[in-house]
Amino acid sequence: MSALLSPVTRRSLLASAAVAGAVSLLPASFVAAAGDDNAIRPFQFKATDAQLADLRQRINATRWPEQETVNDSSQGVQYETTRKLAEYWANDYDWRKVEARLNALPQFVTTIDGLDIHFIHVRSKHEDALPLIVTHGWPGSIIEQLKIIEPLTNPTAHGGQASDAFHLVIPSLPGHGFSGKPTKTGWDPIRIAHAWIELMDRLGYRRYVAQGGDWGDAVSEQMAVVAPPQLLGIHVNMPATVPDDVAAALQLGGKPPAGLSADEQHAYAQLDDFYKHGLGYALEMANRPQTLYGIADSPVGLAAWMLDHDIRSYEMIARVFDGKTEGLTRDDILDNVTLYWLTNTAVSSARLYWENKLAFFAVKNLKIPVAVSVFPDEIYTAPRSWVERAYPKLIHFNKLDKGGHFAAWEQPKAFSEEVRTAFRTLRS
Repeated sequence: MSALLSPVTRRSLLASAAVAGAVSLLPASFVAAAGDDNAIRPFQFKATDAQLADLRQRINATRWPEQETVNDSSQGVQYETTRKLAEYWANDYDWRKVEARLNALPQFVTTIDGLDIHFIHVRSKHEDALPLIVTHGWPGSIIEQLKIIEPLTNPTAHGGQASDAFHLVIPSLPGHGFSGKPTKTGWDPIRIAHAWIELMDRLGYRRYVAQGGDWGDAVSEQMAVVAPPQLLGIHVNMPATVPDDVAAALQLGGKPPAGLSADEQHAYAQLDDFYKHGLGYALEMANRPQTLYGIADSPVGLAAWMLDHDIRSYEMIARVFDGKTEGLTRDDILDNVTLYWLTNTAVSSARLYWENKLAFFAVKNLKIPVAVSVFPDEIYTAPRSWVERAYPKLIHFNKLDKGGHFAAWEQPKAFSEEVRTAFRTLRS
């Protein structure tokens, strides 16, 4: 490990190790190393009993609207689903379980560009492991990545080879989770990409790869736009591949361009439906994020807002609360919502949509190697033809049989296998 780390980083980590046992578990507390602006400080979080009691009280005090007047989800997150979620959240859910899982992991905070950045940093026991930074999206968090830590850092225990191992860095986006909340404008995916490059440099990694979906795709692709020599390549599971003529047709809401293949027509139809019926949450957060006081005040309001991301994810979550077995459990879903609640990041996370000026699915003209995994229940199923045009140095493409927007969270085994395969050619 020491060979990979700069002297400043080694000093910071040694200081962290020395004090880690004495760190009190205070809500969102940081342990600073005095006199070092680049210090990497150990971090843990413990919600107070009062915070958890207040959460339950607020859930039980929810003022409920009437049931929707249709028999489907066309009016939004359905009444029965939300009532089942609230009942389980108030009476059976236990935040302390996921809190213990988080606090068992090496977590740190460091200040980059004036903002505290929280991250999980798990090093593999295999010293030749490839460093990998994985970025979550919205309405996700570091909770999304918990299931892939073991398979990627300890592959020999999960069907892989020692040569498949990764050292994992999993940061919380600014304004999300345990990272700082920007107090000034400018924290868009481009700035976050530069912060992540600085973070990997600060950790002493001289060669690494990046992965992401949702905002994680936007950030990873912007890292690839910068293309520092240390970044060998990226893997994405919600790629930006939409050609200009297709994007123009979608914006006008008209017919697709002539000559599209069957796969391209399918992708067009998915995007057209999403833009017409599924984009409301993003438009509000992009235009008026500060208006969303209600989701900062009502936990049930926050949960419903977060569930209404894309129709296939919502339908899966609704089945979960109907008692069906899916890629996620009720606890998985509420672990993530509760993290947003306890950190009061409903509005601060929404501002990333306001900050972003990039066309999300537009081609970014990347010059470095890119790997793509396409999950069938994603917002759109990127056709291979679009992927090959978007990424001239495509090193891996695979369409999977199961999984959706939260691929690492829903299908951790398949996702981990994809990441291992994607980066094999870049290890030598």
